[in-house]
Amino acid sequence: MKIAESKKILVTGAGGFIGRRLVAKLLEKGYSVRCLLRKPADLPKEAEQLLGDLLQPDSLTGGLAGINTAYYLVHSMGAGKGDFAEQDRLAARNFVVAANAAGIERTIYLGGLGETGDNLSHHLASRLEVAEILQSGNFKTTFLRAAVIIGYGGASYDMVHSLVKRLPVMITPRWVSTRNQPIAVNDVIAYLTGCLEEPATTGGTFDIGGPEILTYKEMMERFAAIEGKHLLIIPVPVLTPKLSSYWVGLVTPVKSAIAIALIEGLKNEVICRDNRIRELIPLRLTPFDEALTTALAEQQKGETA
Repeated sequence: MKIAESKKILVTGAGGFIGRRLVAKLLEKGYSVRCLLRKPADLPKEAEQLLGDLLQPDSLTGGLAGINTAYYLVHSMGAGKGDFAEQDRLAARNFVVAANAAGIERTIYLGGLGETGDNLSHHLASRLEVAEILQSGNFKTTFLRAAVIIGYGGASYDMVHSLVKRLPVMITPRWVSTRNQPIAVNDVIAYLTGCLEEPATTGGTFDIGGPEILTYKEMMERFAAIEGKHLLIIPVPVLTPKLSSYWVGLVTPVKSAIAIALIEGLKNEVICRDNRIRELIPLRLTPFDEALTTALAEQQKGETA
């Protein structure tokens, strides 16, 4: 059963890696979609585009009117202007004020998976803080905690692919042995839309990950095998995340600010501790190698289009 069927679904961050795919899927399912964007984006013509900036509260007036459910996909990690955590904190607070005023009933938020506590990376701690701010609103917040997302256009995929492609030998931090549970981007989209249509997910917090638990080293080795490349990875204890981010910035298209945040997060295990979502939204979870093959095919198609 579709909820919010008679009203528009709002997608914030609609121009991003996840947002574009989510908008397309929602339209395919027959929903009416409004996209909140800082600047116009190349989105399907069926989607309503509304310009607004969550850092500018006055620009949100009326943008949330008539909305029952909103997807919150905004983050400032790659903005490169000031502390991204402070910007994300402010954006989330502004959204809560506007959503409360508009009478929104529900928000679905995609954040990061990681252990709680004081040892979280700056990025993962910020994702958790945004969830707490959203949960303080008068609406119900569904919080999806995602592991590393595998898909063409995603920062993690772009970083790993570029490293494997350009560096046959890598000297890496010891955190490359940290375990994680990568998930295919199409499975993330299926969970996001599934939450919209499954009332039992309202107000809940759920871990989402793929069917395999791998170290980052294993992920890169599997990536290299699929592309027919030889890869030697040498973990050393003296290489800091900050130093690692510099060479990542040199050999990959990932922005330095994003690279620093991603590499800092290597110290945190990102594996699912709670699999309740699998019962509420049953999916055939995509194996890691299949997710990589799909991403590579999409990349090749995009580069030759």
